[in-house]
This record gives sequence, structure tokens and C-alpha cells, in this order.
Amino acid sequence: MSDHASESPRPERAPGAPEAAEPPAGSQPEAEPADAPASGEAQASGPPSTGGPAGPPVGVPQPHGSAQKPGTPAVPRPRDTERPPPTSGAPEPPRTPAYAQRARPPQPNPWGQTRQAPSELSRLRPVKPGAIPAATLWAVLATGLLSALLLGEGIGLNLLLVAVPAALAAYFAARGASRRLRPWTAVWAVGGLALLVVPALRDAGWPTFLAVVSAFALGSLALHGSRSWLGMFLGSLGLLTSVAESLGWGVRGVRDRMTGSRGRWGVVFRSTVVAVVLLVVFGALFASADAAFADVLSSLMPDVSVGDSPWRFFLGVLGLVGALAAAYTAAAPVRWDGLTVRPGKARGRLEWALPLVVLNLLFAAFLAIQLTVLLGGYDKVMAETHLSYSQYAREGFWQLLWATLLTLLVIALALRWAPRGGARDRTLVRTVLGTLCLLTLVVVASALRRMDLYVDAYGLTRLRISVAAVELWLGVILVLIMAAGVFGAKVLPRAVAASAAVGVLVFGLVSPDGLIAEQNVERYHRSDHSIDIEYLSGLSADAVPALDTLPEPLRSCALEKIQRALRDSDEPWYATSWGEARARDILGDWDPGYRTRDCRGLGAGENGSERGDTDDPYDPYDPY
Repeated sequence: MSDHASESPRPERAPGAPEAAEPPAGSQPEAEPADAPASGEAQASGPPSTGGPAGPPVGVPQPHGSAQKPGTPAVPRPRDTERPPPTSGAPEPPRTPAYAQRARPPQPNPWGQTRQAPSELSRLRPVKPGAIPAATLWAVLATGLLSALLLGEGIGLNLLLVAVPAALAAYFAARGASRRLRPWTAVWAVGGLALLVVPALRDAGWPTFLAVVSAFALGSLALHGSRSWLGMFLGSLGLLTSVAESLGWGVRGVRDRMTGSRGRWGVVFRSTVVAVVLLVVFGALFASADAAFADVLSSLMPDVSVGDSPWRFFLGVLGLVGALAAAYTAAAPVRWDGLTVRPGKARGRLEWALPLVVLNLLFAAFLAIQLTVLLGGYDKVMAETHLSYSQYAREGFWQLLWATLLTLLVIALALRWAPRGGARDRTLVRTVLGTLCLLTLVVVASALRRMDLYVDAYGLTRLRISVAAVELWLGVILVLIMAAGVFGAKVLPRAVAASAAVGVLVFGLVSPDGLIAEQNVERYHRSDHSIDIEYLSGLSADAVPALDTLPEPLRSCALEKIQRALRDSDEPWYATSWGEARARDILGDWDPGYRTRDCRGLGAGENGSERGDTDDPYDPYDPY
């Protein structure tokens, strides 16, 4: 039995007979007639339609008398739910009701989840790096391995050995991302590697720390390529923003290369294991056969023990993650220059220039008095102020240093609010600020002269040489600002950063501890000044060549502490600086012995001050 009801055949309509009426709503629709006319044939009556068939519209009843050729199929009638097409010239009715065309209010999310806006970091890093190159993976792996083997026993040449494969990883990643090597990028990269030479040359810890921090900042700048003031500051620290994303990038790269190449990796692993086994076995045999070869092998190979394995594992992970973050940043750097600082509101000429002109007059009056002192001599000033020239120098240096720093702050704020109306405003700004910079340079020279007088009276120390170097660098910044006023300030941020890096490099290469010892020893030999042996004995091994020229028992008292530290140290070659190695060659197996029994207060003069100057029993200027 069929599921559908049977229908009686529909009688054929005679030609010229009217069409049957539509069935009422709700009734069963009849079968479509098979003799409807073709859509391409013209009808006998009805208005012609443009761009369509000549017959009447589908679904419109034909009038009586409309002829239809016998034997042609009838036009199918639309069902109740269909809408007839519009006739020629009539507007097409809307396909949706009017109430449905109204704007619907947003429906609340039943799950309570909202789409988050893209972060500021994703806007500043517009592209994502592609697949990690194989050369980058190998360089990152080499960095992690060298970090685990070489960084556990001190700082020296090992930092440079670890930094080289990390720099290669960044270079391969940048080349894979089609980044070009620009001149400033090369300057930052070469400067960062040059700063890591300082730990390999100097034993003193404080210039080494400055060099390592500066090398990290320059390496980050080489990866980002910033040029604005804010971009230079954030770009020097921006390597830390790539650590999290670089981990996933590296894991995906390793997984993609492991897929389908397990056989090749198995060959590499087996070959490496066999090579290591052969080196260990035959190296142990040769070392036991020859003592000289054993000494060379023990000095070259890292001393790896089970006890420091967690520490070495941490250093290896740190080096691997750092190299991976550097490579990721090189492939997709953060454009920190996209963060802009809104310029300050331009001031009127009188409102802006009047305070600066008054400041210039104050600087000029101060420098006129300084010129009088230089021409009249310090003796006249000392007689009027009842101060020694060492006291006069000590009381003025710090004030002049702060005056220089505050002047740089005033210049920065003045440039932010400077008038920007036209050529006259630019001339006014350059004249006023150029005069202020020139007068401040004279203040810097006066401060350095005061420091020279103070060092001549009390000797050179770490604090004194540090602040003098900072004052000299501030003078370099003033010169760069004056040059920017003439040639343009486009490269001023990068020039200031480069001057700081050069200053740190020069400060480390001149060996501050060696310079301190040399100045104090020379001062002791050429005059009747005392020498502070207790202070000099606390210097690093860089001071040994100068202290070795002192007469006994001053020499033994100055070198006893340094010699004891060298004897207790068993650092390998890659963690030993050139200064420490030179001190070992000078001292050898020397033992000060009984000569160090009476070292307390030896050569200190009147409480450590200048001989004959009992009114100044101590030096509060230097806490060291």
C-alpha cells in the first residue's frame, strides 16, 4: 500500500477554454499541468514586458480569448507561498516585512564571554614570525649548552663565548624574516659584543657590571631598531617582552622538524654519543699517560660535578631562553616608536624666553666670579674664605654636578614648550638654549677642575673617578645638544645612547682600579703626601702592577689581601680575566710573611688626611 493518496487524472483543457480557478486555501494542491506553454513563446494578448518573455506574468489569470497553441506545455502555476515576480515598471516589493527591517538590539551572550580588544603590544608587533630556521635552532641549542658549561664558575671570556652563538641565532632569524642589516643595527650589535670584552680584561667587578648591563641594552636596541627617545628607552629593555611568545615559537619549530625526520635525528644522536664516548675514553688514557697533557686537558675542559648540576641546568635554560627570545625579537621586533609622546603646548616668546634669559644671566655672573678666581689665584680666595683649597674644591663639586643635571632637565622642558611659530621662533630657541648649553659647559669644566684639586689633596678613589666620569659624559651630552640645534635633532637620541655606551667601554678599558692605584702611588712618590694602604689593599687584581712598585713594607701590606684572594681562587681559563692572569704572573708564589704584621695605620699620615692639614681630620666626601 502506498503512503500517498491516489489522484484521478486531470481532464485536458480545450484550446481557448478559460483556466480553472485556484483551489481554496487549505485544500490539497492539484498536480502541475503538463501542457503549459514554454516560457520563451509569445502570448496572444497582454502588455509586452521589457527584457523578459512576451507572455503574461506567471500566476496572473489570462483573459478569455487568449489563444494557446495546442500541444505546448502549460506555464506552471506558483504555489500559495511563492511571490509573483513584479511586472515591467512596477517596484519590487520588499522581501522582508517592515518590522523585520528595524535594527535589533544586541542579544546578550548567555555564556558571559566578551571579545577582548587587541593588546597594545600586539599592535606594536604587527607581524608574527614564520617558521623558525634550522640554523637558529642550532645556534640557540649551542647557546644553552655553553651557558650550562661555562657560566657556573665566574665571569670572564665566557660571557663573550656565550653571546656569539646567541647573536648568530638572532642574525639567522632576521635573515629568515627578510630583515635587512641597517647601519645603526650593526653599531648596536658590534658595540654590545665589544662591551663584553671588559669582563675578559678587567678583574674589578663594578666596571664589569656596567659593561654587562650596557651590552644587554645595546643588544636589545640592535633587535628593535628604535630611534625616538621613548623608543630608545623601552627598546633597551624590550627583549623581556618576547620571552613568553618565543617559547611557543621554538616548540613549534622543533615539533615540525621532528615530524617525518626521526631517522635522521636518530643518526645524529647516535653519532654524537659515539663521539663523546671516544673522547672520554681516549682522553682519559692520554691524560693518565702524560701529566702535561692532563694539565692542559683539565684547564680546557669545564669542571662539571654532580653537586652543581641544578645550578648549571638553570644557567643552561636561562641561556637557551635568552637566545630564543633574541631570535624571536629579531624576526618580529616590537616597534616601540609607535608609542609617541604628545608635544607640549607652545608658549609665547616672552613667556618662554624670560625665565631662560634670567637663568643665563645667573650662569654668566657665577662664571665671571670663577674667572676672577682663576686670574687672581686660589691663595686670595683661601685667605678671604679661610678654607684650604681641598675644602674649597670639595664643597663646590657636588653643587656643580647637580647644577649640570638640573640644566639638562630645564633644556628638555624648554624644548617641549618652546614656541613653534616660524623661523623667528626657531632662531630664538637656538640662541637662548645654545647660550645656556655653552655656559653649562663652562660649569662642567669648573667642576672637573675642582675635582682635580680634590684628588691632588686626598688621592683618587672609586667614587671620585666615577662622578668625574659622569660629569664628563654630561659635558658630551651638552655638546651633542648644541650640534643638534645646528644640524637637526633626528639622530640625537641614538647619539646620546651611543655616547653612553662608548663611555662605559672606555671606562672599563682604562682599568679604573689600576688607574686609582697608579695615581696614589705616583702621588706618594713625587711628594710628601701620605698613602692609604688599607684602602688600596681592597682593590682588585687590576691594581697589582702599580702596587708592586711600592717600597717594603708598604708593598706587602697592600698586596697581602689580593695575593690571598688569588690563592683561594681556582677559576678556569674562561672565567679568568686578563688582569687576574697578569697579577698571578707578577706575584707568583710570593708570600708576604712577617712583613704584614704592622700594617695597621702604616703610611696614613695624620688620620689619612694631607700632611700638615690637621684641621681636616677625615674626608666625608668619600664613603669608601
